[in-house]
Amino acid sequence: MLTVSTVNVNGLRAAAKKGFLPWLAATKAQVVCLQEVRAEPGQLSDKVREPAGWHVVHAHSELKGRAGVSLLTREQPSAVRIGFGVAEFDNSGRYAEVDLPGLTVASLYLPSGDVGTERQDEKERFMAAFLPYLIERREKAATEGREVLVCGDWNIAHREIDLKNWKSNQKESGFLPEERAWLGRVLDEGGYVDVHRGLQPEGPGPYTWWSYRGKAYDNDSGWRIDYHMATPGLAERARTAVVERAATYAERWSDHSPVTVEYAA
Repeated sequence: MLTVSTVNVNGLRAAAKKGFLPWLAATKAQVVCLQEVRAEPGQLSDKVREPAGWHVVHAHSELKGRAGVSLLTREQPSAVRIGFGVAEFDNSGRYAEVDLPGLTVASLYLPSGDVGTERQDEKERFMAAFLPYLIERREKAATEGREVLVCGDWNIAHREIDLKNWKSNQKESGFLPEERAWLGRVLDEGGYVDVHRGLQPEGPGPYTWWSYRGKAYDNDSGWRIDYHMATPGLAERARTAVVERAATYAERWSDHSPVTVEYAA
C-alpha cells in the first residue's frame, strides 16, 4: 500500500513540542504533507527539520511567521518544484510538489481569507491562478504516465455535510457560494477526485479542523477543509481514509487532525 497523510500543523515548532514527533515516528505513511509550518528551515531543530528516515522539502514564506508547506517522503524525489509559476505566490510558502515513481504529490496551503478584506482578495487571486495550473499539471502528468495527488488545507468546506454549523457560516470565508463553486470546478473542470468523500459519501464530516474556542472539539463542531484531491486513476486505488482525531482535547498537537489515505500500490 501507498499511505499518504496530510495535516496543517498550526506552527511546526509548537506542534513538535506537543506531540508531532511521536506521531511522525509512529506513522506508517510513505508521504507526509504539512501546512502552516510558519518557520524557515534554520529556525527548526535538526530532528524537526530533517527527521531520521525522511527526505524533506520545505517551502517557507518570505513573510516571516506565515504559511509554509513541507513534504516528507521515505523515497528521495526525482524532482522538486516550489510554487506554481505565478510570481505573487511562488515565495508565499503555499505550494510545493515532488515527483515520485508514477506519482506527483503536492502540499497545498490555500489562503484562508476574511470577507471584506485584502486577505479575501488574495484568496480569490490564488484560486483564479491555481485552477489553470491544476488542469495543466494533470494534463502534463497524463502524458508522462503518472498520477497527481494534491493534499492539504484547502480552506473551503465544499458541501453542507462538510461543516457542522453550515447555516450560520454561509456568509463566512471558507463556505461562500463562490468558493464552494470554485472547489466544484476543481472536481469537474480540473478532473480531480475528492478521495475521502469518494470513500465516505455520507456525512456529516468527518471533520478535520476545530476551533480552539469554546468546546468545538468536544462537541465535534468542526469543518472538513483538509483534502486529498487525486487524479481518477489514483483515486480508484484508494482503499481507506481516516481522520486521525486525538482522543481528547488535551492530546491535540494542532487545531487540525491528520487525514491519512491508503492507496493500493
